[in-house]
Amino acid sequence: MKATVIDQFAKEVGSLELKDDVFNVDYNNHLVFESIINENANARQGTHNTKTRSEVHGSGKKPWRQKGTGRARAGSKKSPVWRGGGIAFGPRPRDYSYKMPKKMKRKAYKCVLSDRIAKGVLKIVQLPDLSSGKTKDAYTFIKNMNEHTNRIVLIYKLDDQNFKRAFRNIPNITILNYKRLNLHDLYYAQTILLAEDAAELLNEHFTK
Repeated sequence: MKATVIDQFAKEVGSLELKDDVFNVDYNNHLVFESIINENANARQGTHNTKTRSEVHGSGKKPWRQKGTGRARAGSKKSPVWRGGGIAFGPRPRDYSYKMPKKMKRKAYKCVLSDRIAKGVLKIVQLPDLSSGKTKDAYTFIKNMNEHTNRIVLIYKLDDQNFKRAFRNIPNITILNYKRLNLHDLYYAQTILLAEDAAELLNEHFTK
């Protein structure tokens, strides 16, 4: 399939041949859902923690004698029954990540890319020279695109620190390297700007 390429001023300057098995795939909603759940689970730190009765600070002395007081039996102030005591079944540190087959994950990316380019959300652009690293230049480029959406994702090729710095202070814009895409960001993006050189590499990246 052929896709239109626009320059930094949002004017058509040519076309690019995209592979059908990457950018023209039937959408599988359940597969995309499972892939996003997998990415979110793998991103969780799992550092939540509560203290059990053996970890909470307090005396181990028996509060009162076992019988004869008329009160309920108590063996420790650190009991989960007591205020300030340990937590019986609270959250503990754990690893939420799990593996998903690579073919399924790649198919999910293809589904989202195909769906977004079919709906006109994904646009292939020729990026301007942003080696200066100035936010002003990056903001001018976004303004020329006439995009006023809340979620913009820019996919680029080169891992240039000045390029990243130029977009760092612009709100509602996420920049992603074509090798480190995030399905969650792609799915919820209202506008996806795909660099022309990155689009050519995605053709090969998802057909390996």
